[in-house]
Amino acid sequence: MPKTRYTIAYVALMTLVVVASNFLVQFPLNAEVAGINLADILTWGAFSYPIAFLITDLTNRQFGPQAARKVVFAGFVVGVTLSFFTSVPRIAIASGSAYLAGQLLDIAVFNRLRRQAWWRAPLVGSLIGSALDTVMFFSLSFAAFFVFLGPNDPFALEAAPVLGVFAAEAPRWISWAIGDFAVKMIVGLVMLLPYGALMNVLRPMQAARAS
Repeated sequence: MPKTRYTIAYVALMTLVVVASNFLVQFPLNAEVAGINLADILTWGAFSYPIAFLITDLTNRQFGPQAARKVVFAGFVVGVTLSFFTSVPRIAIASGSAYLAGQLLDIAVFNRLRRQAWWRAPLVGSLIGSALDTVMFFSLSFAAFFVFLGPNDPFALEAAPVLGVFAAEAPRWISWAIGDFAVKMIVGLVMLLPYGALMNVLRPMQAARAS
């Protein structure tokens, strides 16, 4: 059945993105832009993770929100499992919670805007979902308030110039979050290209149109 084959393909792609992002997050981006040492605020995982929103949006467009949620939950199971094996429990909890909340919000926003201009649903959905994902992940992982999830990271909580260049100071995790979201916005815009290119190939089924 075409829907089953496509859904399996989407699940496989989502799994690949989650696995790749968990691997790439270990490697800082060794470059400098406008005096900002990107290795202090970014890893390569920040570039691969937003592709998950493209996969979710393509699933939502073609088969509707129910199928998109199935793909998201499959990625959630893989992501949380990997995180518990590769990181501390607090990071695993933060990663899984942020991923699930961000993706489900993206699905809801996309579905609300799907009948508007072709670019609006995937762009707005991914940006709003990414914002929630970023806030949840970095807050749960590093904010002192969430110490009940696990020990605080003293280095993340140390005050430092925002992005390493501004006079204002904030805990280092704030700069990490800003850098991460900036990349997600850029990649979200870039992801409109493959989304637009695939629109005529992956046409919505009747159930998706009626959602």
